[in-house]
Amino acid sequence: MSAVLRSRPGDAAPVRSVDRSARRARLVTTLLLLAAPVVAVLALAGGGDLALAPAAVVRALVDPGSATADPATHFVVWELRLPRVTTGLLAGAALALSGSVFQALTRNPLGSPDVLGFTQGAATGALTAIVLLGGGPLALPFGAVLGALAAGGAVLLLARGGRQQLVLVGIAVCAVLTGVNGYLLTRGQLTDAVRAVLWLTGSLDGSDGTDATVIAFALALLGPLVCGLGRSLRLLELGDDAGTALGVPVARTRRVLLLAALLLAAAAAAAVGPVAFVALTAPQLARRLTRAPGPNLLPSAATGALLLVTADWAAQRAVPGHQLPVGVVTGLLGGGYLVRLLVKERRSATV
Repeated sequence: MSAVLRSRPGDAAPVRSVDRSARRARLVTTLLLLAAPVVAVLALAGGGDLALAPAAVVRALVDPGSATADPATHFVVWELRLPRVTTGLLAGAALALSGSVFQALTRNPLGSPDVLGFTQGAATGALTAIVLLGGGPLALPFGAVLGALAAGGAVLLLARGGRQQLVLVGIAVCAVLTGVNGYLLTRGQLTDAVRAVLWLTGSLDGSDGTDATVIAFALALLGPLVCGLGRSLRLLELGDDAGTALGVPVARTRRVLLLAALLLAAAAAAAVGPVAFVALTAPQLARRLTRAPGPNLLPSAATGALLLVTADWAAQRAVPGHQLPVGVVTGLLGGGYLVRLLVKERRSATV
């Protein structure tokens, strides 16, 4: 074998390239996973009248039951801020993982729950629960999940022609649901409308342990499933014929991945609202950081977690004396990225 490799050195170049790509992907993922706790500690430290030293935050997290622990610090970190930061990390990972799957299956950088209309479907379900049914806190997440599933089913049913049709139909469904959501807002009472608008913007304000638990359960259940099908997903990016030739049950694998990605996006939307553009931008950023082909599932999830908690940290400090919803920051950043992406895709004539 060694003789063959020495006699044909050109054959080893692709293998070395793959090894370098895999090592870079692992390194990037590790750095992102290390950066997320650092930003989380900064977010827990906060600012203003309740600003804490990062060292005090770390002590409160590592040894909350020590005799020297400050009760006020413990309360601020564990009761006020930790649920919000945890929810942000988990929601960002869920949205990014969902977006990575959709972009890989559609083979289109625009294939994300935002663009395909799934998060708008979650918003329609949540608005129905809030405005028309007067539902309580539990009705909102159930409505969001059901709405996302209904929108996903409608898009998949109408887009039988292929991947490009999936994106185009998703954009059309998203536009229709946006109009429906606007109508639902006009039907509600003022207090319900204000509550609904805040949720529609996407916010981590008021997140509690229940929100984090919902997303954590979805990630624990669906994350290993999606990552376990990562090789099949990468082969599906080559096309259905290539995937079938390589032994992938194409139809079944696609259905499982679509359902898993849809549920991940629905769980995140149920907890924090339809936060815009995280699912769209995080997989693309991860791919550029790793410079590796394929869906980059773990780097995308780590990028999404870091992106959302960083955006929330910035949203709390962008306007002194006021806290912006995190969806405002992600919308501004993601909207600019979407314009750039559309211009690039138009030039390459792929949209």
